[in-house]
Amino acid sequence: MSEIQNTKQYDLEERTFLFAKNVRSFVRKLPRTIANIEDGKQLINASGSVGANYIEANESFSKKDFVFRIKICRKEAKESRYWLRLVFIDNSTELEKEREKLVQEATELTNIFGAIIQKSK
Repeated sequence: MSEIQNTKQYDLEERTFLFAKNVRSFVRKLPRTIANIEDGKQLINASGSVGANYIEANESFSKKDFVFRIKICRKEAKESRYWLRLVFIDNSTELEKEREKLVQEATELTNIFGAIIQKSK
């Protein structure tokens, strides 16, 4: 998790990449339940989509397309937070701490993308 802290204010593309990478690490540690397998897939998809859409936004051909992609980034960050809150951690304090950090990062990313949308109007 410390990887996120070192890059927070410098490179949003790298930050979204590290978020997706850290989510994948977290999902590998979850108890293997049917619900976690399905929710984990959703979480992995949403977290990866944040960064992928940010890359797309930076390559957009118009301001309208840029704002559209950033809105998707915000939506996927919110969705990541939802799935993070939903997964079962079986009362593991280590997993709970990791989840809290990831939820915090998803929330911060949501806020950053919201601010970008506001500034783009």
